[in-house]
Order: sequence, then C-alpha cells, then structure tokens
Amino acid sequence: MSTFLDPAILFFVFGLLAGGLRSNLEIPPPIARFLSLYLLMALGLKGGFALAASGLTAQVSVSLLAALGLAVVVPALGYGLLRRFLNGFDAAAIAATYGSVSAVTFITAVQYLDTHAVAYGGHMAAAMALMESPAIVMAVLLANMVRQRERRAAGMAPDAAHPAPSLRRILHESFTDGAQLLLLGAMAVGILTGEAGQAAMKPFASDLFKGMLAFFLLDMGLLAARHMGDLRGKSPWLLAYALLGPLVHATLALGLAAVLGLPPGNGALLMVLAASASYIAVPAVVRVAIPEANPSLYVGMSLGLTFPFNILLGIPLYVGVAQRVLG
Repeated sequence: MSTFLDPAILFFVFGLLAGGLRSNLEIPPPIARFLSLYLLMALGLKGGFALAASGLTAQVSVSLLAALGLAVVVPALGYGLLRRFLNGFDAAAIAATYGSVSAVTFITAVQYLDTHAVAYGGHMAAAMALMESPAIVMAVLLANMVRQRERRAAGMAPDAAHPAPSLRRILHESFTDGAQLLLLGAMAVGILTGEAGQAAMKPFASDLFKGMLAFFLLDMGLLAARHMGDLRGKSPWLLAYALLGPLVHATLALGLAAVLGLPPGNGALLMVLAASASYIAVPAVVRVAIPEANPSLYVGMSLGLTFPFNILLGIPLYVGVAQRVLG
C-alpha cells in the first residue's frame, strides 16, 4: 500500500483513469518533452555526483559489464521466442523494444529506492545508457537478414532503390540520441564538479525531482491508457509476453546479480532495466529502419501493458526480491 500511496504513482493511476474515461486532459507535448529532459538531466547529475565520490571501482565495472551482457542476451532470447509466432520484422522490432530500456521506469525505481532508503550506486545510470543501443543494432541486423532472405526466396535481386539503412547510420542515430547524450553529459558534469556541484545543484536536481516525476507520470498515465486500445484483438501470446517477458528478464538479471555479488540496490536496478521496455528511443529508430514492422504491436505492448505493470507492481516486486535474495 505504501507504493500505491506514493504521490507520483497516484498521479500515474489518475492519468490512467483520465485516459480511460477519454478526458480531454493532456500535457502539451513541449512540456512533456521538457519534463523528460529534466528528469534525465537530474538523474545524470545524481549519478555523476555519486561516481565522483566512489570512483571507478571493481563493483562499478562489474555492474556495467552485467548490464551490457543483458542488453545482448535479452533481445536475442526474445527474437528466438517471438519468431515462432510472428514474422521476422515484427519479432525483431518487439525484441528490440524489450531488449532496450525505459528511462522513466528506471527513474521511478530510483525514486522508490530513495523513498525506502535502499542504497544503490549512481553508476547504474551509466548502465541504463549502455543498455539502450545494443538491442536496436541487433534488431536492424536481424531485419536486414530477413529482408535479404525473403528477396532471395522470391528470386529477386537486392533492392538498390531502397537499400537497408547502413550499420554506421544506425549506430550514429543510437549513440547520438539527444536524451542519451544529455544523460551522459549531465553525468560528466556531476563527476567533474563533485561535492561543490552537488551543493550548487541541490535545489534543481533533488528538491524539484519528486514533483517533476509526478507531473511526468501523469502524462505517461494518459499516454498508456490511450495505447491500451492498440492491443485490442491481438494474439494472447503477445499479451502474455508483454507481462511475463519482463518477469523472465528480471529473473535473469537477479541470477546474474547473485553470481556477481551485487548489493541489493544495484541488483534491483539491474532487474528493473532488464524488465523494462523502450517506448521512445526504439520506436523512433525502428519506424525508419524496419518499416515493415507493425508499430501498434511494439508500442502498444510496451506502453499499454509493460510500462503500467512495471510502475504499479514490478518495481516493488523487483526491489523486494532483490533485498531478500541479495541482502
């Protein structure tokens, strides 16, 4: 109940209800964009200040390597499973969506840990940045393979008029995404300024954070409610994947955290990252790189089911299990 009585979570629930009632309540897109950038900037600063205090330790390096490993394993497993009942393009797009991460889910988890006084490393923000791109690159490569296989099966030559996006272009779009650059830049500022910067930025990065997150989650609740309709009439297998997939991915992260000896806070955040699904960065790239995929599937699943599940139930579940197993 303490989770549901958190103001930020209650605003998310209110957004779901308002969206479900087809209210005309909405947050103007420029304000929603500002809130998203603010949260990423504040999170990056917090992570940078924490890294400035702790330094690059062995535990930091192990956590980052674990995150990178999950960013490769999760989309590979997802594609292998989804390919059994979907075409290659939709399977690649959904695998990328669930192999990448949701920054808002991570930020909400960080706030949950702060509220419940659970210690965690600020370097986990860097882990989030590392996990965003590998799944996108893998999905594009898989889609290109499917595309070439279909043309060969039809006895057609490679499509010179509509060549597949180059790997270099995809890498550039993935690693120069504005939100990701802001997160890394803010983290660098936090590392360089240390305690002095933390004291100077406290009103901005700490005092305002909770209210800004509540406002943004209100918008996310409205958006999630409107995307739930995209799932109407879709295969029950897809709906099951949207809910059970995150639990399986979180279990993989928990096992990896236990093997590597990560503390509960870091293990919980690794579980949250593995269980989350992108609904901003991946769709933006996939719409261009894999136009054959159906956006109502990968956006509807991640935003209509997985995101609300993680915000309302997943985060407290992952944190509780991590404390029990890793504590």
